[in-house]
Amino acid sequence: MPEFKKIKANTQRVYSCKAEFWQSVRSRTGYENIWLDRFLEQLPKPADILDLGCGTGDPIARYLLAHGHALTGVDYAPTMIEIAKARYPEARWYVSDMTVLPDLGLFDGILSWDGFFHLSISEQRMILPQYAKRLNSGGALLLTVGTQEGEVTGYIDDETVYHASLSPAEYIDILEHAGFADVAYQAEDPDCRGRSVLLATGLKQP
Repeated sequence: MPEFKKIKANTQRVYSCKAEFWQSVRSRTGYENIWLDRFLEQLPKPADILDLGCGTGDPIARYLLAHGHALTGVDYAPTMIEIAKARYPEARWYVSDMTVLPDLGLFDGILSWDGFFHLSISEQRMILPQYAKRLNSGGALLLTVGTQEGEVTGYIDDETVYHASLSPAEYIDILEHAGFADVAYQAEDPDCRGRSVLLATGLKQP
């Protein structure tokens, strides 16, 4: 049985050390654009977007900026943010854990592509309602998640990293209670390299 607690605690270090490697191997084919476009269709243009676990900003920041949106990127790996700042100085960049965000104001959309699932099960349950509170009315949330509740491991080069997920039913329940009018879930989308994607839209603020 993997030592999930220890692996999770080490995941930030892995990404900090592997920023250049990650930048070199990150796919730029645009396979995620089908979901980014669905997300953007729900937002005003230009929209103010928060990207959590943004990495080096390429290709997602590049795509959003090219479509005329304002972008704020957050990542807990300082080396990732250094690369992002150098490549896309027109965006705002912050080094922070996505569970303890600074006061950045409200956004039209929040996304976390291959980032949110590095949080633990308990962290995900705790933070999802807080993300809704950082959105303007009508806002949208886009996440990649898993297919069932549990913890697993992945790899960045030769290093092990942590992944976790709630069940799809629990994600939907949390987000509906947070005020989203519609929550769509696609398990292992064959058009998106098998990513399981969650898109919550039409936030109704109290």
